[in-house]
Amino acid sequence: MTTQNNSLYAAREPIFPKRVYGTFRNLKWAIMAVTLGIYYLVPWLRWDRGLNLPDQAVLIDLANRRFYFFWIEIWPHEFYFVAGLLIMAGLGLFLFTSALGRVWCGYTCPQTVWTDLFILVERWIEGDRNARIRLHRATWTPRKATLRLFKWTVWALIGVATAGAWVFYFADAPTLANQFLTLTAPAVAWTTVAILTATTVVLGGFMREQVCIYMCPWPRIQGAMMDDSTLTVAYRDWRGEPRGKARDATAGDCVDCNACVAVCPMGIDIRDGQQMECITCALCIDACDDIMGKLGRDRGLIDYLALSDAPAEQAGKKPRPIWTHILRPRTILYSIIWAAFGFAMMYALFIRPEIELTVAPVRNPTFVILSDGSIRNAYEIRLRNKHGEPRQFGIHVTGDLALRIELEGTPYESVEVAPDATHRLRVYVTTPPGGEIAQTDESPIRFWIEDLGNGERAFVNTVFNGTGAQQ
Repeated sequence: MTTQNNSLYAAREPIFPKRVYGTFRNLKWAIMAVTLGIYYLVPWLRWDRGLNLPDQAVLIDLANRRFYFFWIEIWPHEFYFVAGLLIMAGLGLFLFTSALGRVWCGYTCPQTVWTDLFILVERWIEGDRNARIRLHRATWTPRKATLRLFKWTVWALIGVATAGAWVFYFADAPTLANQFLTLTAPAVAWTTVAILTATTVVLGGFMREQVCIYMCPWPRIQGAMMDDSTLTVAYRDWRGEPRGKARDATAGDCVDCNACVAVCPMGIDIRDGQQMECITCALCIDACDDIMGKLGRDRGLIDYLALSDAPAEQAGKKPRPIWTHILRPRTILYSIIWAAFGFAMMYALFIRPEIELTVAPVRNPTFVILSDGSIRNAYEIRLRNKHGEPRQFGIHVTGDLALRIELEGTPYESVEVAPDATHRLRVYVTTPPGGEIAQTDESPIRFWIEDLGNGERAFVNTVFNGTGAQQ
């Protein structure tokens, strides 16, 4: 009796990309070196901000709710800057996809960069494509086990370095590194490193193209960003078909060598047309150009091209200049919106004040009648000093000449605020009985703060509650 396997799941066929040389491969190496260099080295850059402030150039200080980026400091209430950066990143992705297809996926996406790095290690240890295929198909032997263990160890070290670099963005890098070496790092740091190490190795070393195909939503969204004028990697089938041997005079330029398939990290055949799996890495262009060069034929059988140029090229005409595909209404609109967000954020960044205050009237009770009949209101005030040194802030109130101000806990009308800090205090505003503001339900008043060191001022409008509502 035989059993039939009715499973709808097909096991993954591993992809072993062949090494290729060429312009786009060199470009990918350069981008990998730059992006990985930035990622691993930035937490170690120093930036002097003054006494009592962190000197790490880029730091996400969750404990103190700050984000430091060189000379820029983002406070919690300024989260709109982060939101603006995310919007700009999305618009930039739309712009580049509209102009050049999935160049983000093919060159700078972290999944692509780390997968390339893991494949580089795999090739260095196990050999190029054919050697890796033979090793994969071979039964387990001491040699295979040794090579696999060595490869996985190097992958794990890369994963640890990746995870360690990530946590260094959230704490002082030298201090945390020393804590790791002395085994005194906080448990949350160890846990984060363990999780990120595992995910880096699994996603970059084992899942690879499956992340792009099944986990990432962008391949399904990109169709809305692209049109027939988008420059993307494609096969000139009118020139390559019918396929045949190089010596066949009736065949097209494609000799069906499968070089483009062998180098593809996604395991697809670009000659089948546009496919969701294609990440536009252009390695197939390098592979095909190499074969065409050896055969003495024109390069560009596989190339960056716009589908709208296909009919003209097939008819023997020249395609439109590249700039006409890049500069068209859609990309210009994305560029304008992207630039507008950028200029708006820069403007908001440079005009933001170095001192700020917020005022919240105490509502329970809204006012108090003192023994002499005076009316007193209480306010919770937050003073924010963004300077790198302590500042003395004077506090005043305007709106009626009869108003008197008192700072809780001090006989003075000024208070010192620590550097790069927020100071909370309660302020009382009192008016004598019988005055117009005392007998009015709500009267507009304005709180002023002044930096007594340089004269910088800020204000907030609020109201003074009188007895009018009870009359």
